[in-house]
Amino acid sequence: MTTEPESGSIFNYHRYMIRVYGSQSSRALGWLDEESQNIRFKTLAGLGNMNNHSVLDAGCGYGDFREIYPDATYIGVEQIPEMLEEAISRYGHLPQTTFISGNFNTIDLPLTDYVVASGSLNYKSEDPQYIFKAISTLFNSCRLGLGFNLLNKIIPNELIVAYNPVEIIGYCASICREVKMINGYSDEDFTIFMYR
Repeated sequence: MTTEPESGSIFNYHRYMIRVYGSQSSRALGWLDEESQNIRFKTLAGLGNMNNHSVLDAGCGYGDFREIYPDATYIGVEQIPEMLEEAISRYGHLPQTTFISGNFNTIDLPLTDYVVASGSLNYKSEDPQYIFKAISTLFNSCRLGLGFNLLNKIIPNELIVAYNPVEIIGYCASICREVKMINGYSDEDFTIFMYR
């Protein structure tokens, strides 16, 4: 059985950050600032031209990735109600936009052309295989490609974890035909693209 990241701690952390920074701030999502969120989105956008394709955003937060490809069919999945409400408020009125309440690790995900996960795979789990299981779950939900980012260094804490890029890319190469790693956009972060 997979040990998921402890939801109570994740909920408490983000609810605290919302109280401190407000629901309009990218800081409430755990980003250092709006620019650090945007640079990761721009990097993930390099996965492929997602316009006129379906995109699943796993752990979508406020749904801001919706703005990157306005002609995509967008599905955001978020488990924290306050974040989901803000995402719906910001983007729920847009055509071809759907939000789903739930944990992307445990619900049945729709099959989409592309899947992206920005920051949502960094939460600590007691299961040392968790990250590999999560990557496999997300990859199995895409027809064309999966893009995700991970931390490669952090100040040690009880909520998030950093990963060895070589270990991650090795696992990804074992389950798909083409893998790319993008780095250099951030000192503490790297992005992986996996293609069918």
